[in-house]
Amino acid sequence: MRASEKAYTTLRNDIIHWRLAPGAVLAEVELSERLGVSRTPIREALAKLSAEGLAEPQSGRGMVVSEISLDHLEELFELRSALECRAAELAARRGDPAVFHALHRELSNAGELITDDDPTRHDYYRLAGDLDVAVDAAVGNHYLSQALKSLRVHLVRVRRLSKDNPARLRDAAREHAAIALAIANGNPAVASAATTVHLDNSLRHLLGSRATP
Repeated sequence: MRASEKAYTTLRNDIIHWRLAPGAVLAEVELSERLGVSRTPIREALAKLSAEGLAEPQSGRGMVVSEISLDHLEELFELRSALECRAAELAARRGDPAVFHALHRELSNAGELITDDDPTRHDYYRLAGDLDVAVDAAVGNHYLSQALKSLRVHLVRVRRLSKDNPARLRDAAREHAAIALAIANGNPAVASAATTVHLDNSLRHLLGSRATP
């Protein structure tokens, strides 16, 4: 892996998972020392992060981790709806039913993974990610998959601002299971409708968490 790609991957993960919080300064010298690469690969990595909207220049501070806000949620979900509903339709037409039946079974039991003892909900989010991967593979459209990949980066960051609770996550698991089943049954209209229900409920939850002190 090239030095710039290694730096980009490390910094991207740090930003997505809030090890580098919004507003954190991305100083070339410090990052060069921490990551053990020269400043040129750091500059290249920062340029890619900036293109993704994960870093931005700030007067007097240089490059910083971009701020995120729940204020732009509705715009984000308008794009999400357009992309994910279309992806679900195509997956229902092109996907392997066996793959999505298996995901449906796992997601139907996903409520058992969501406990108060595991605040990261790692196992549940991994399973939800498996559904994303399966949909992307079934769609077989590079451009759509890339657009979804870029969008999901920002959704992961926004999720950290919300006040997720086990009850909502168990509802989300059931919604994901319904999407998987519709795709497995080869029904594009139902797959799109199930995706719409999930996105609408997710948006309402996020907006509600913003309003709650």
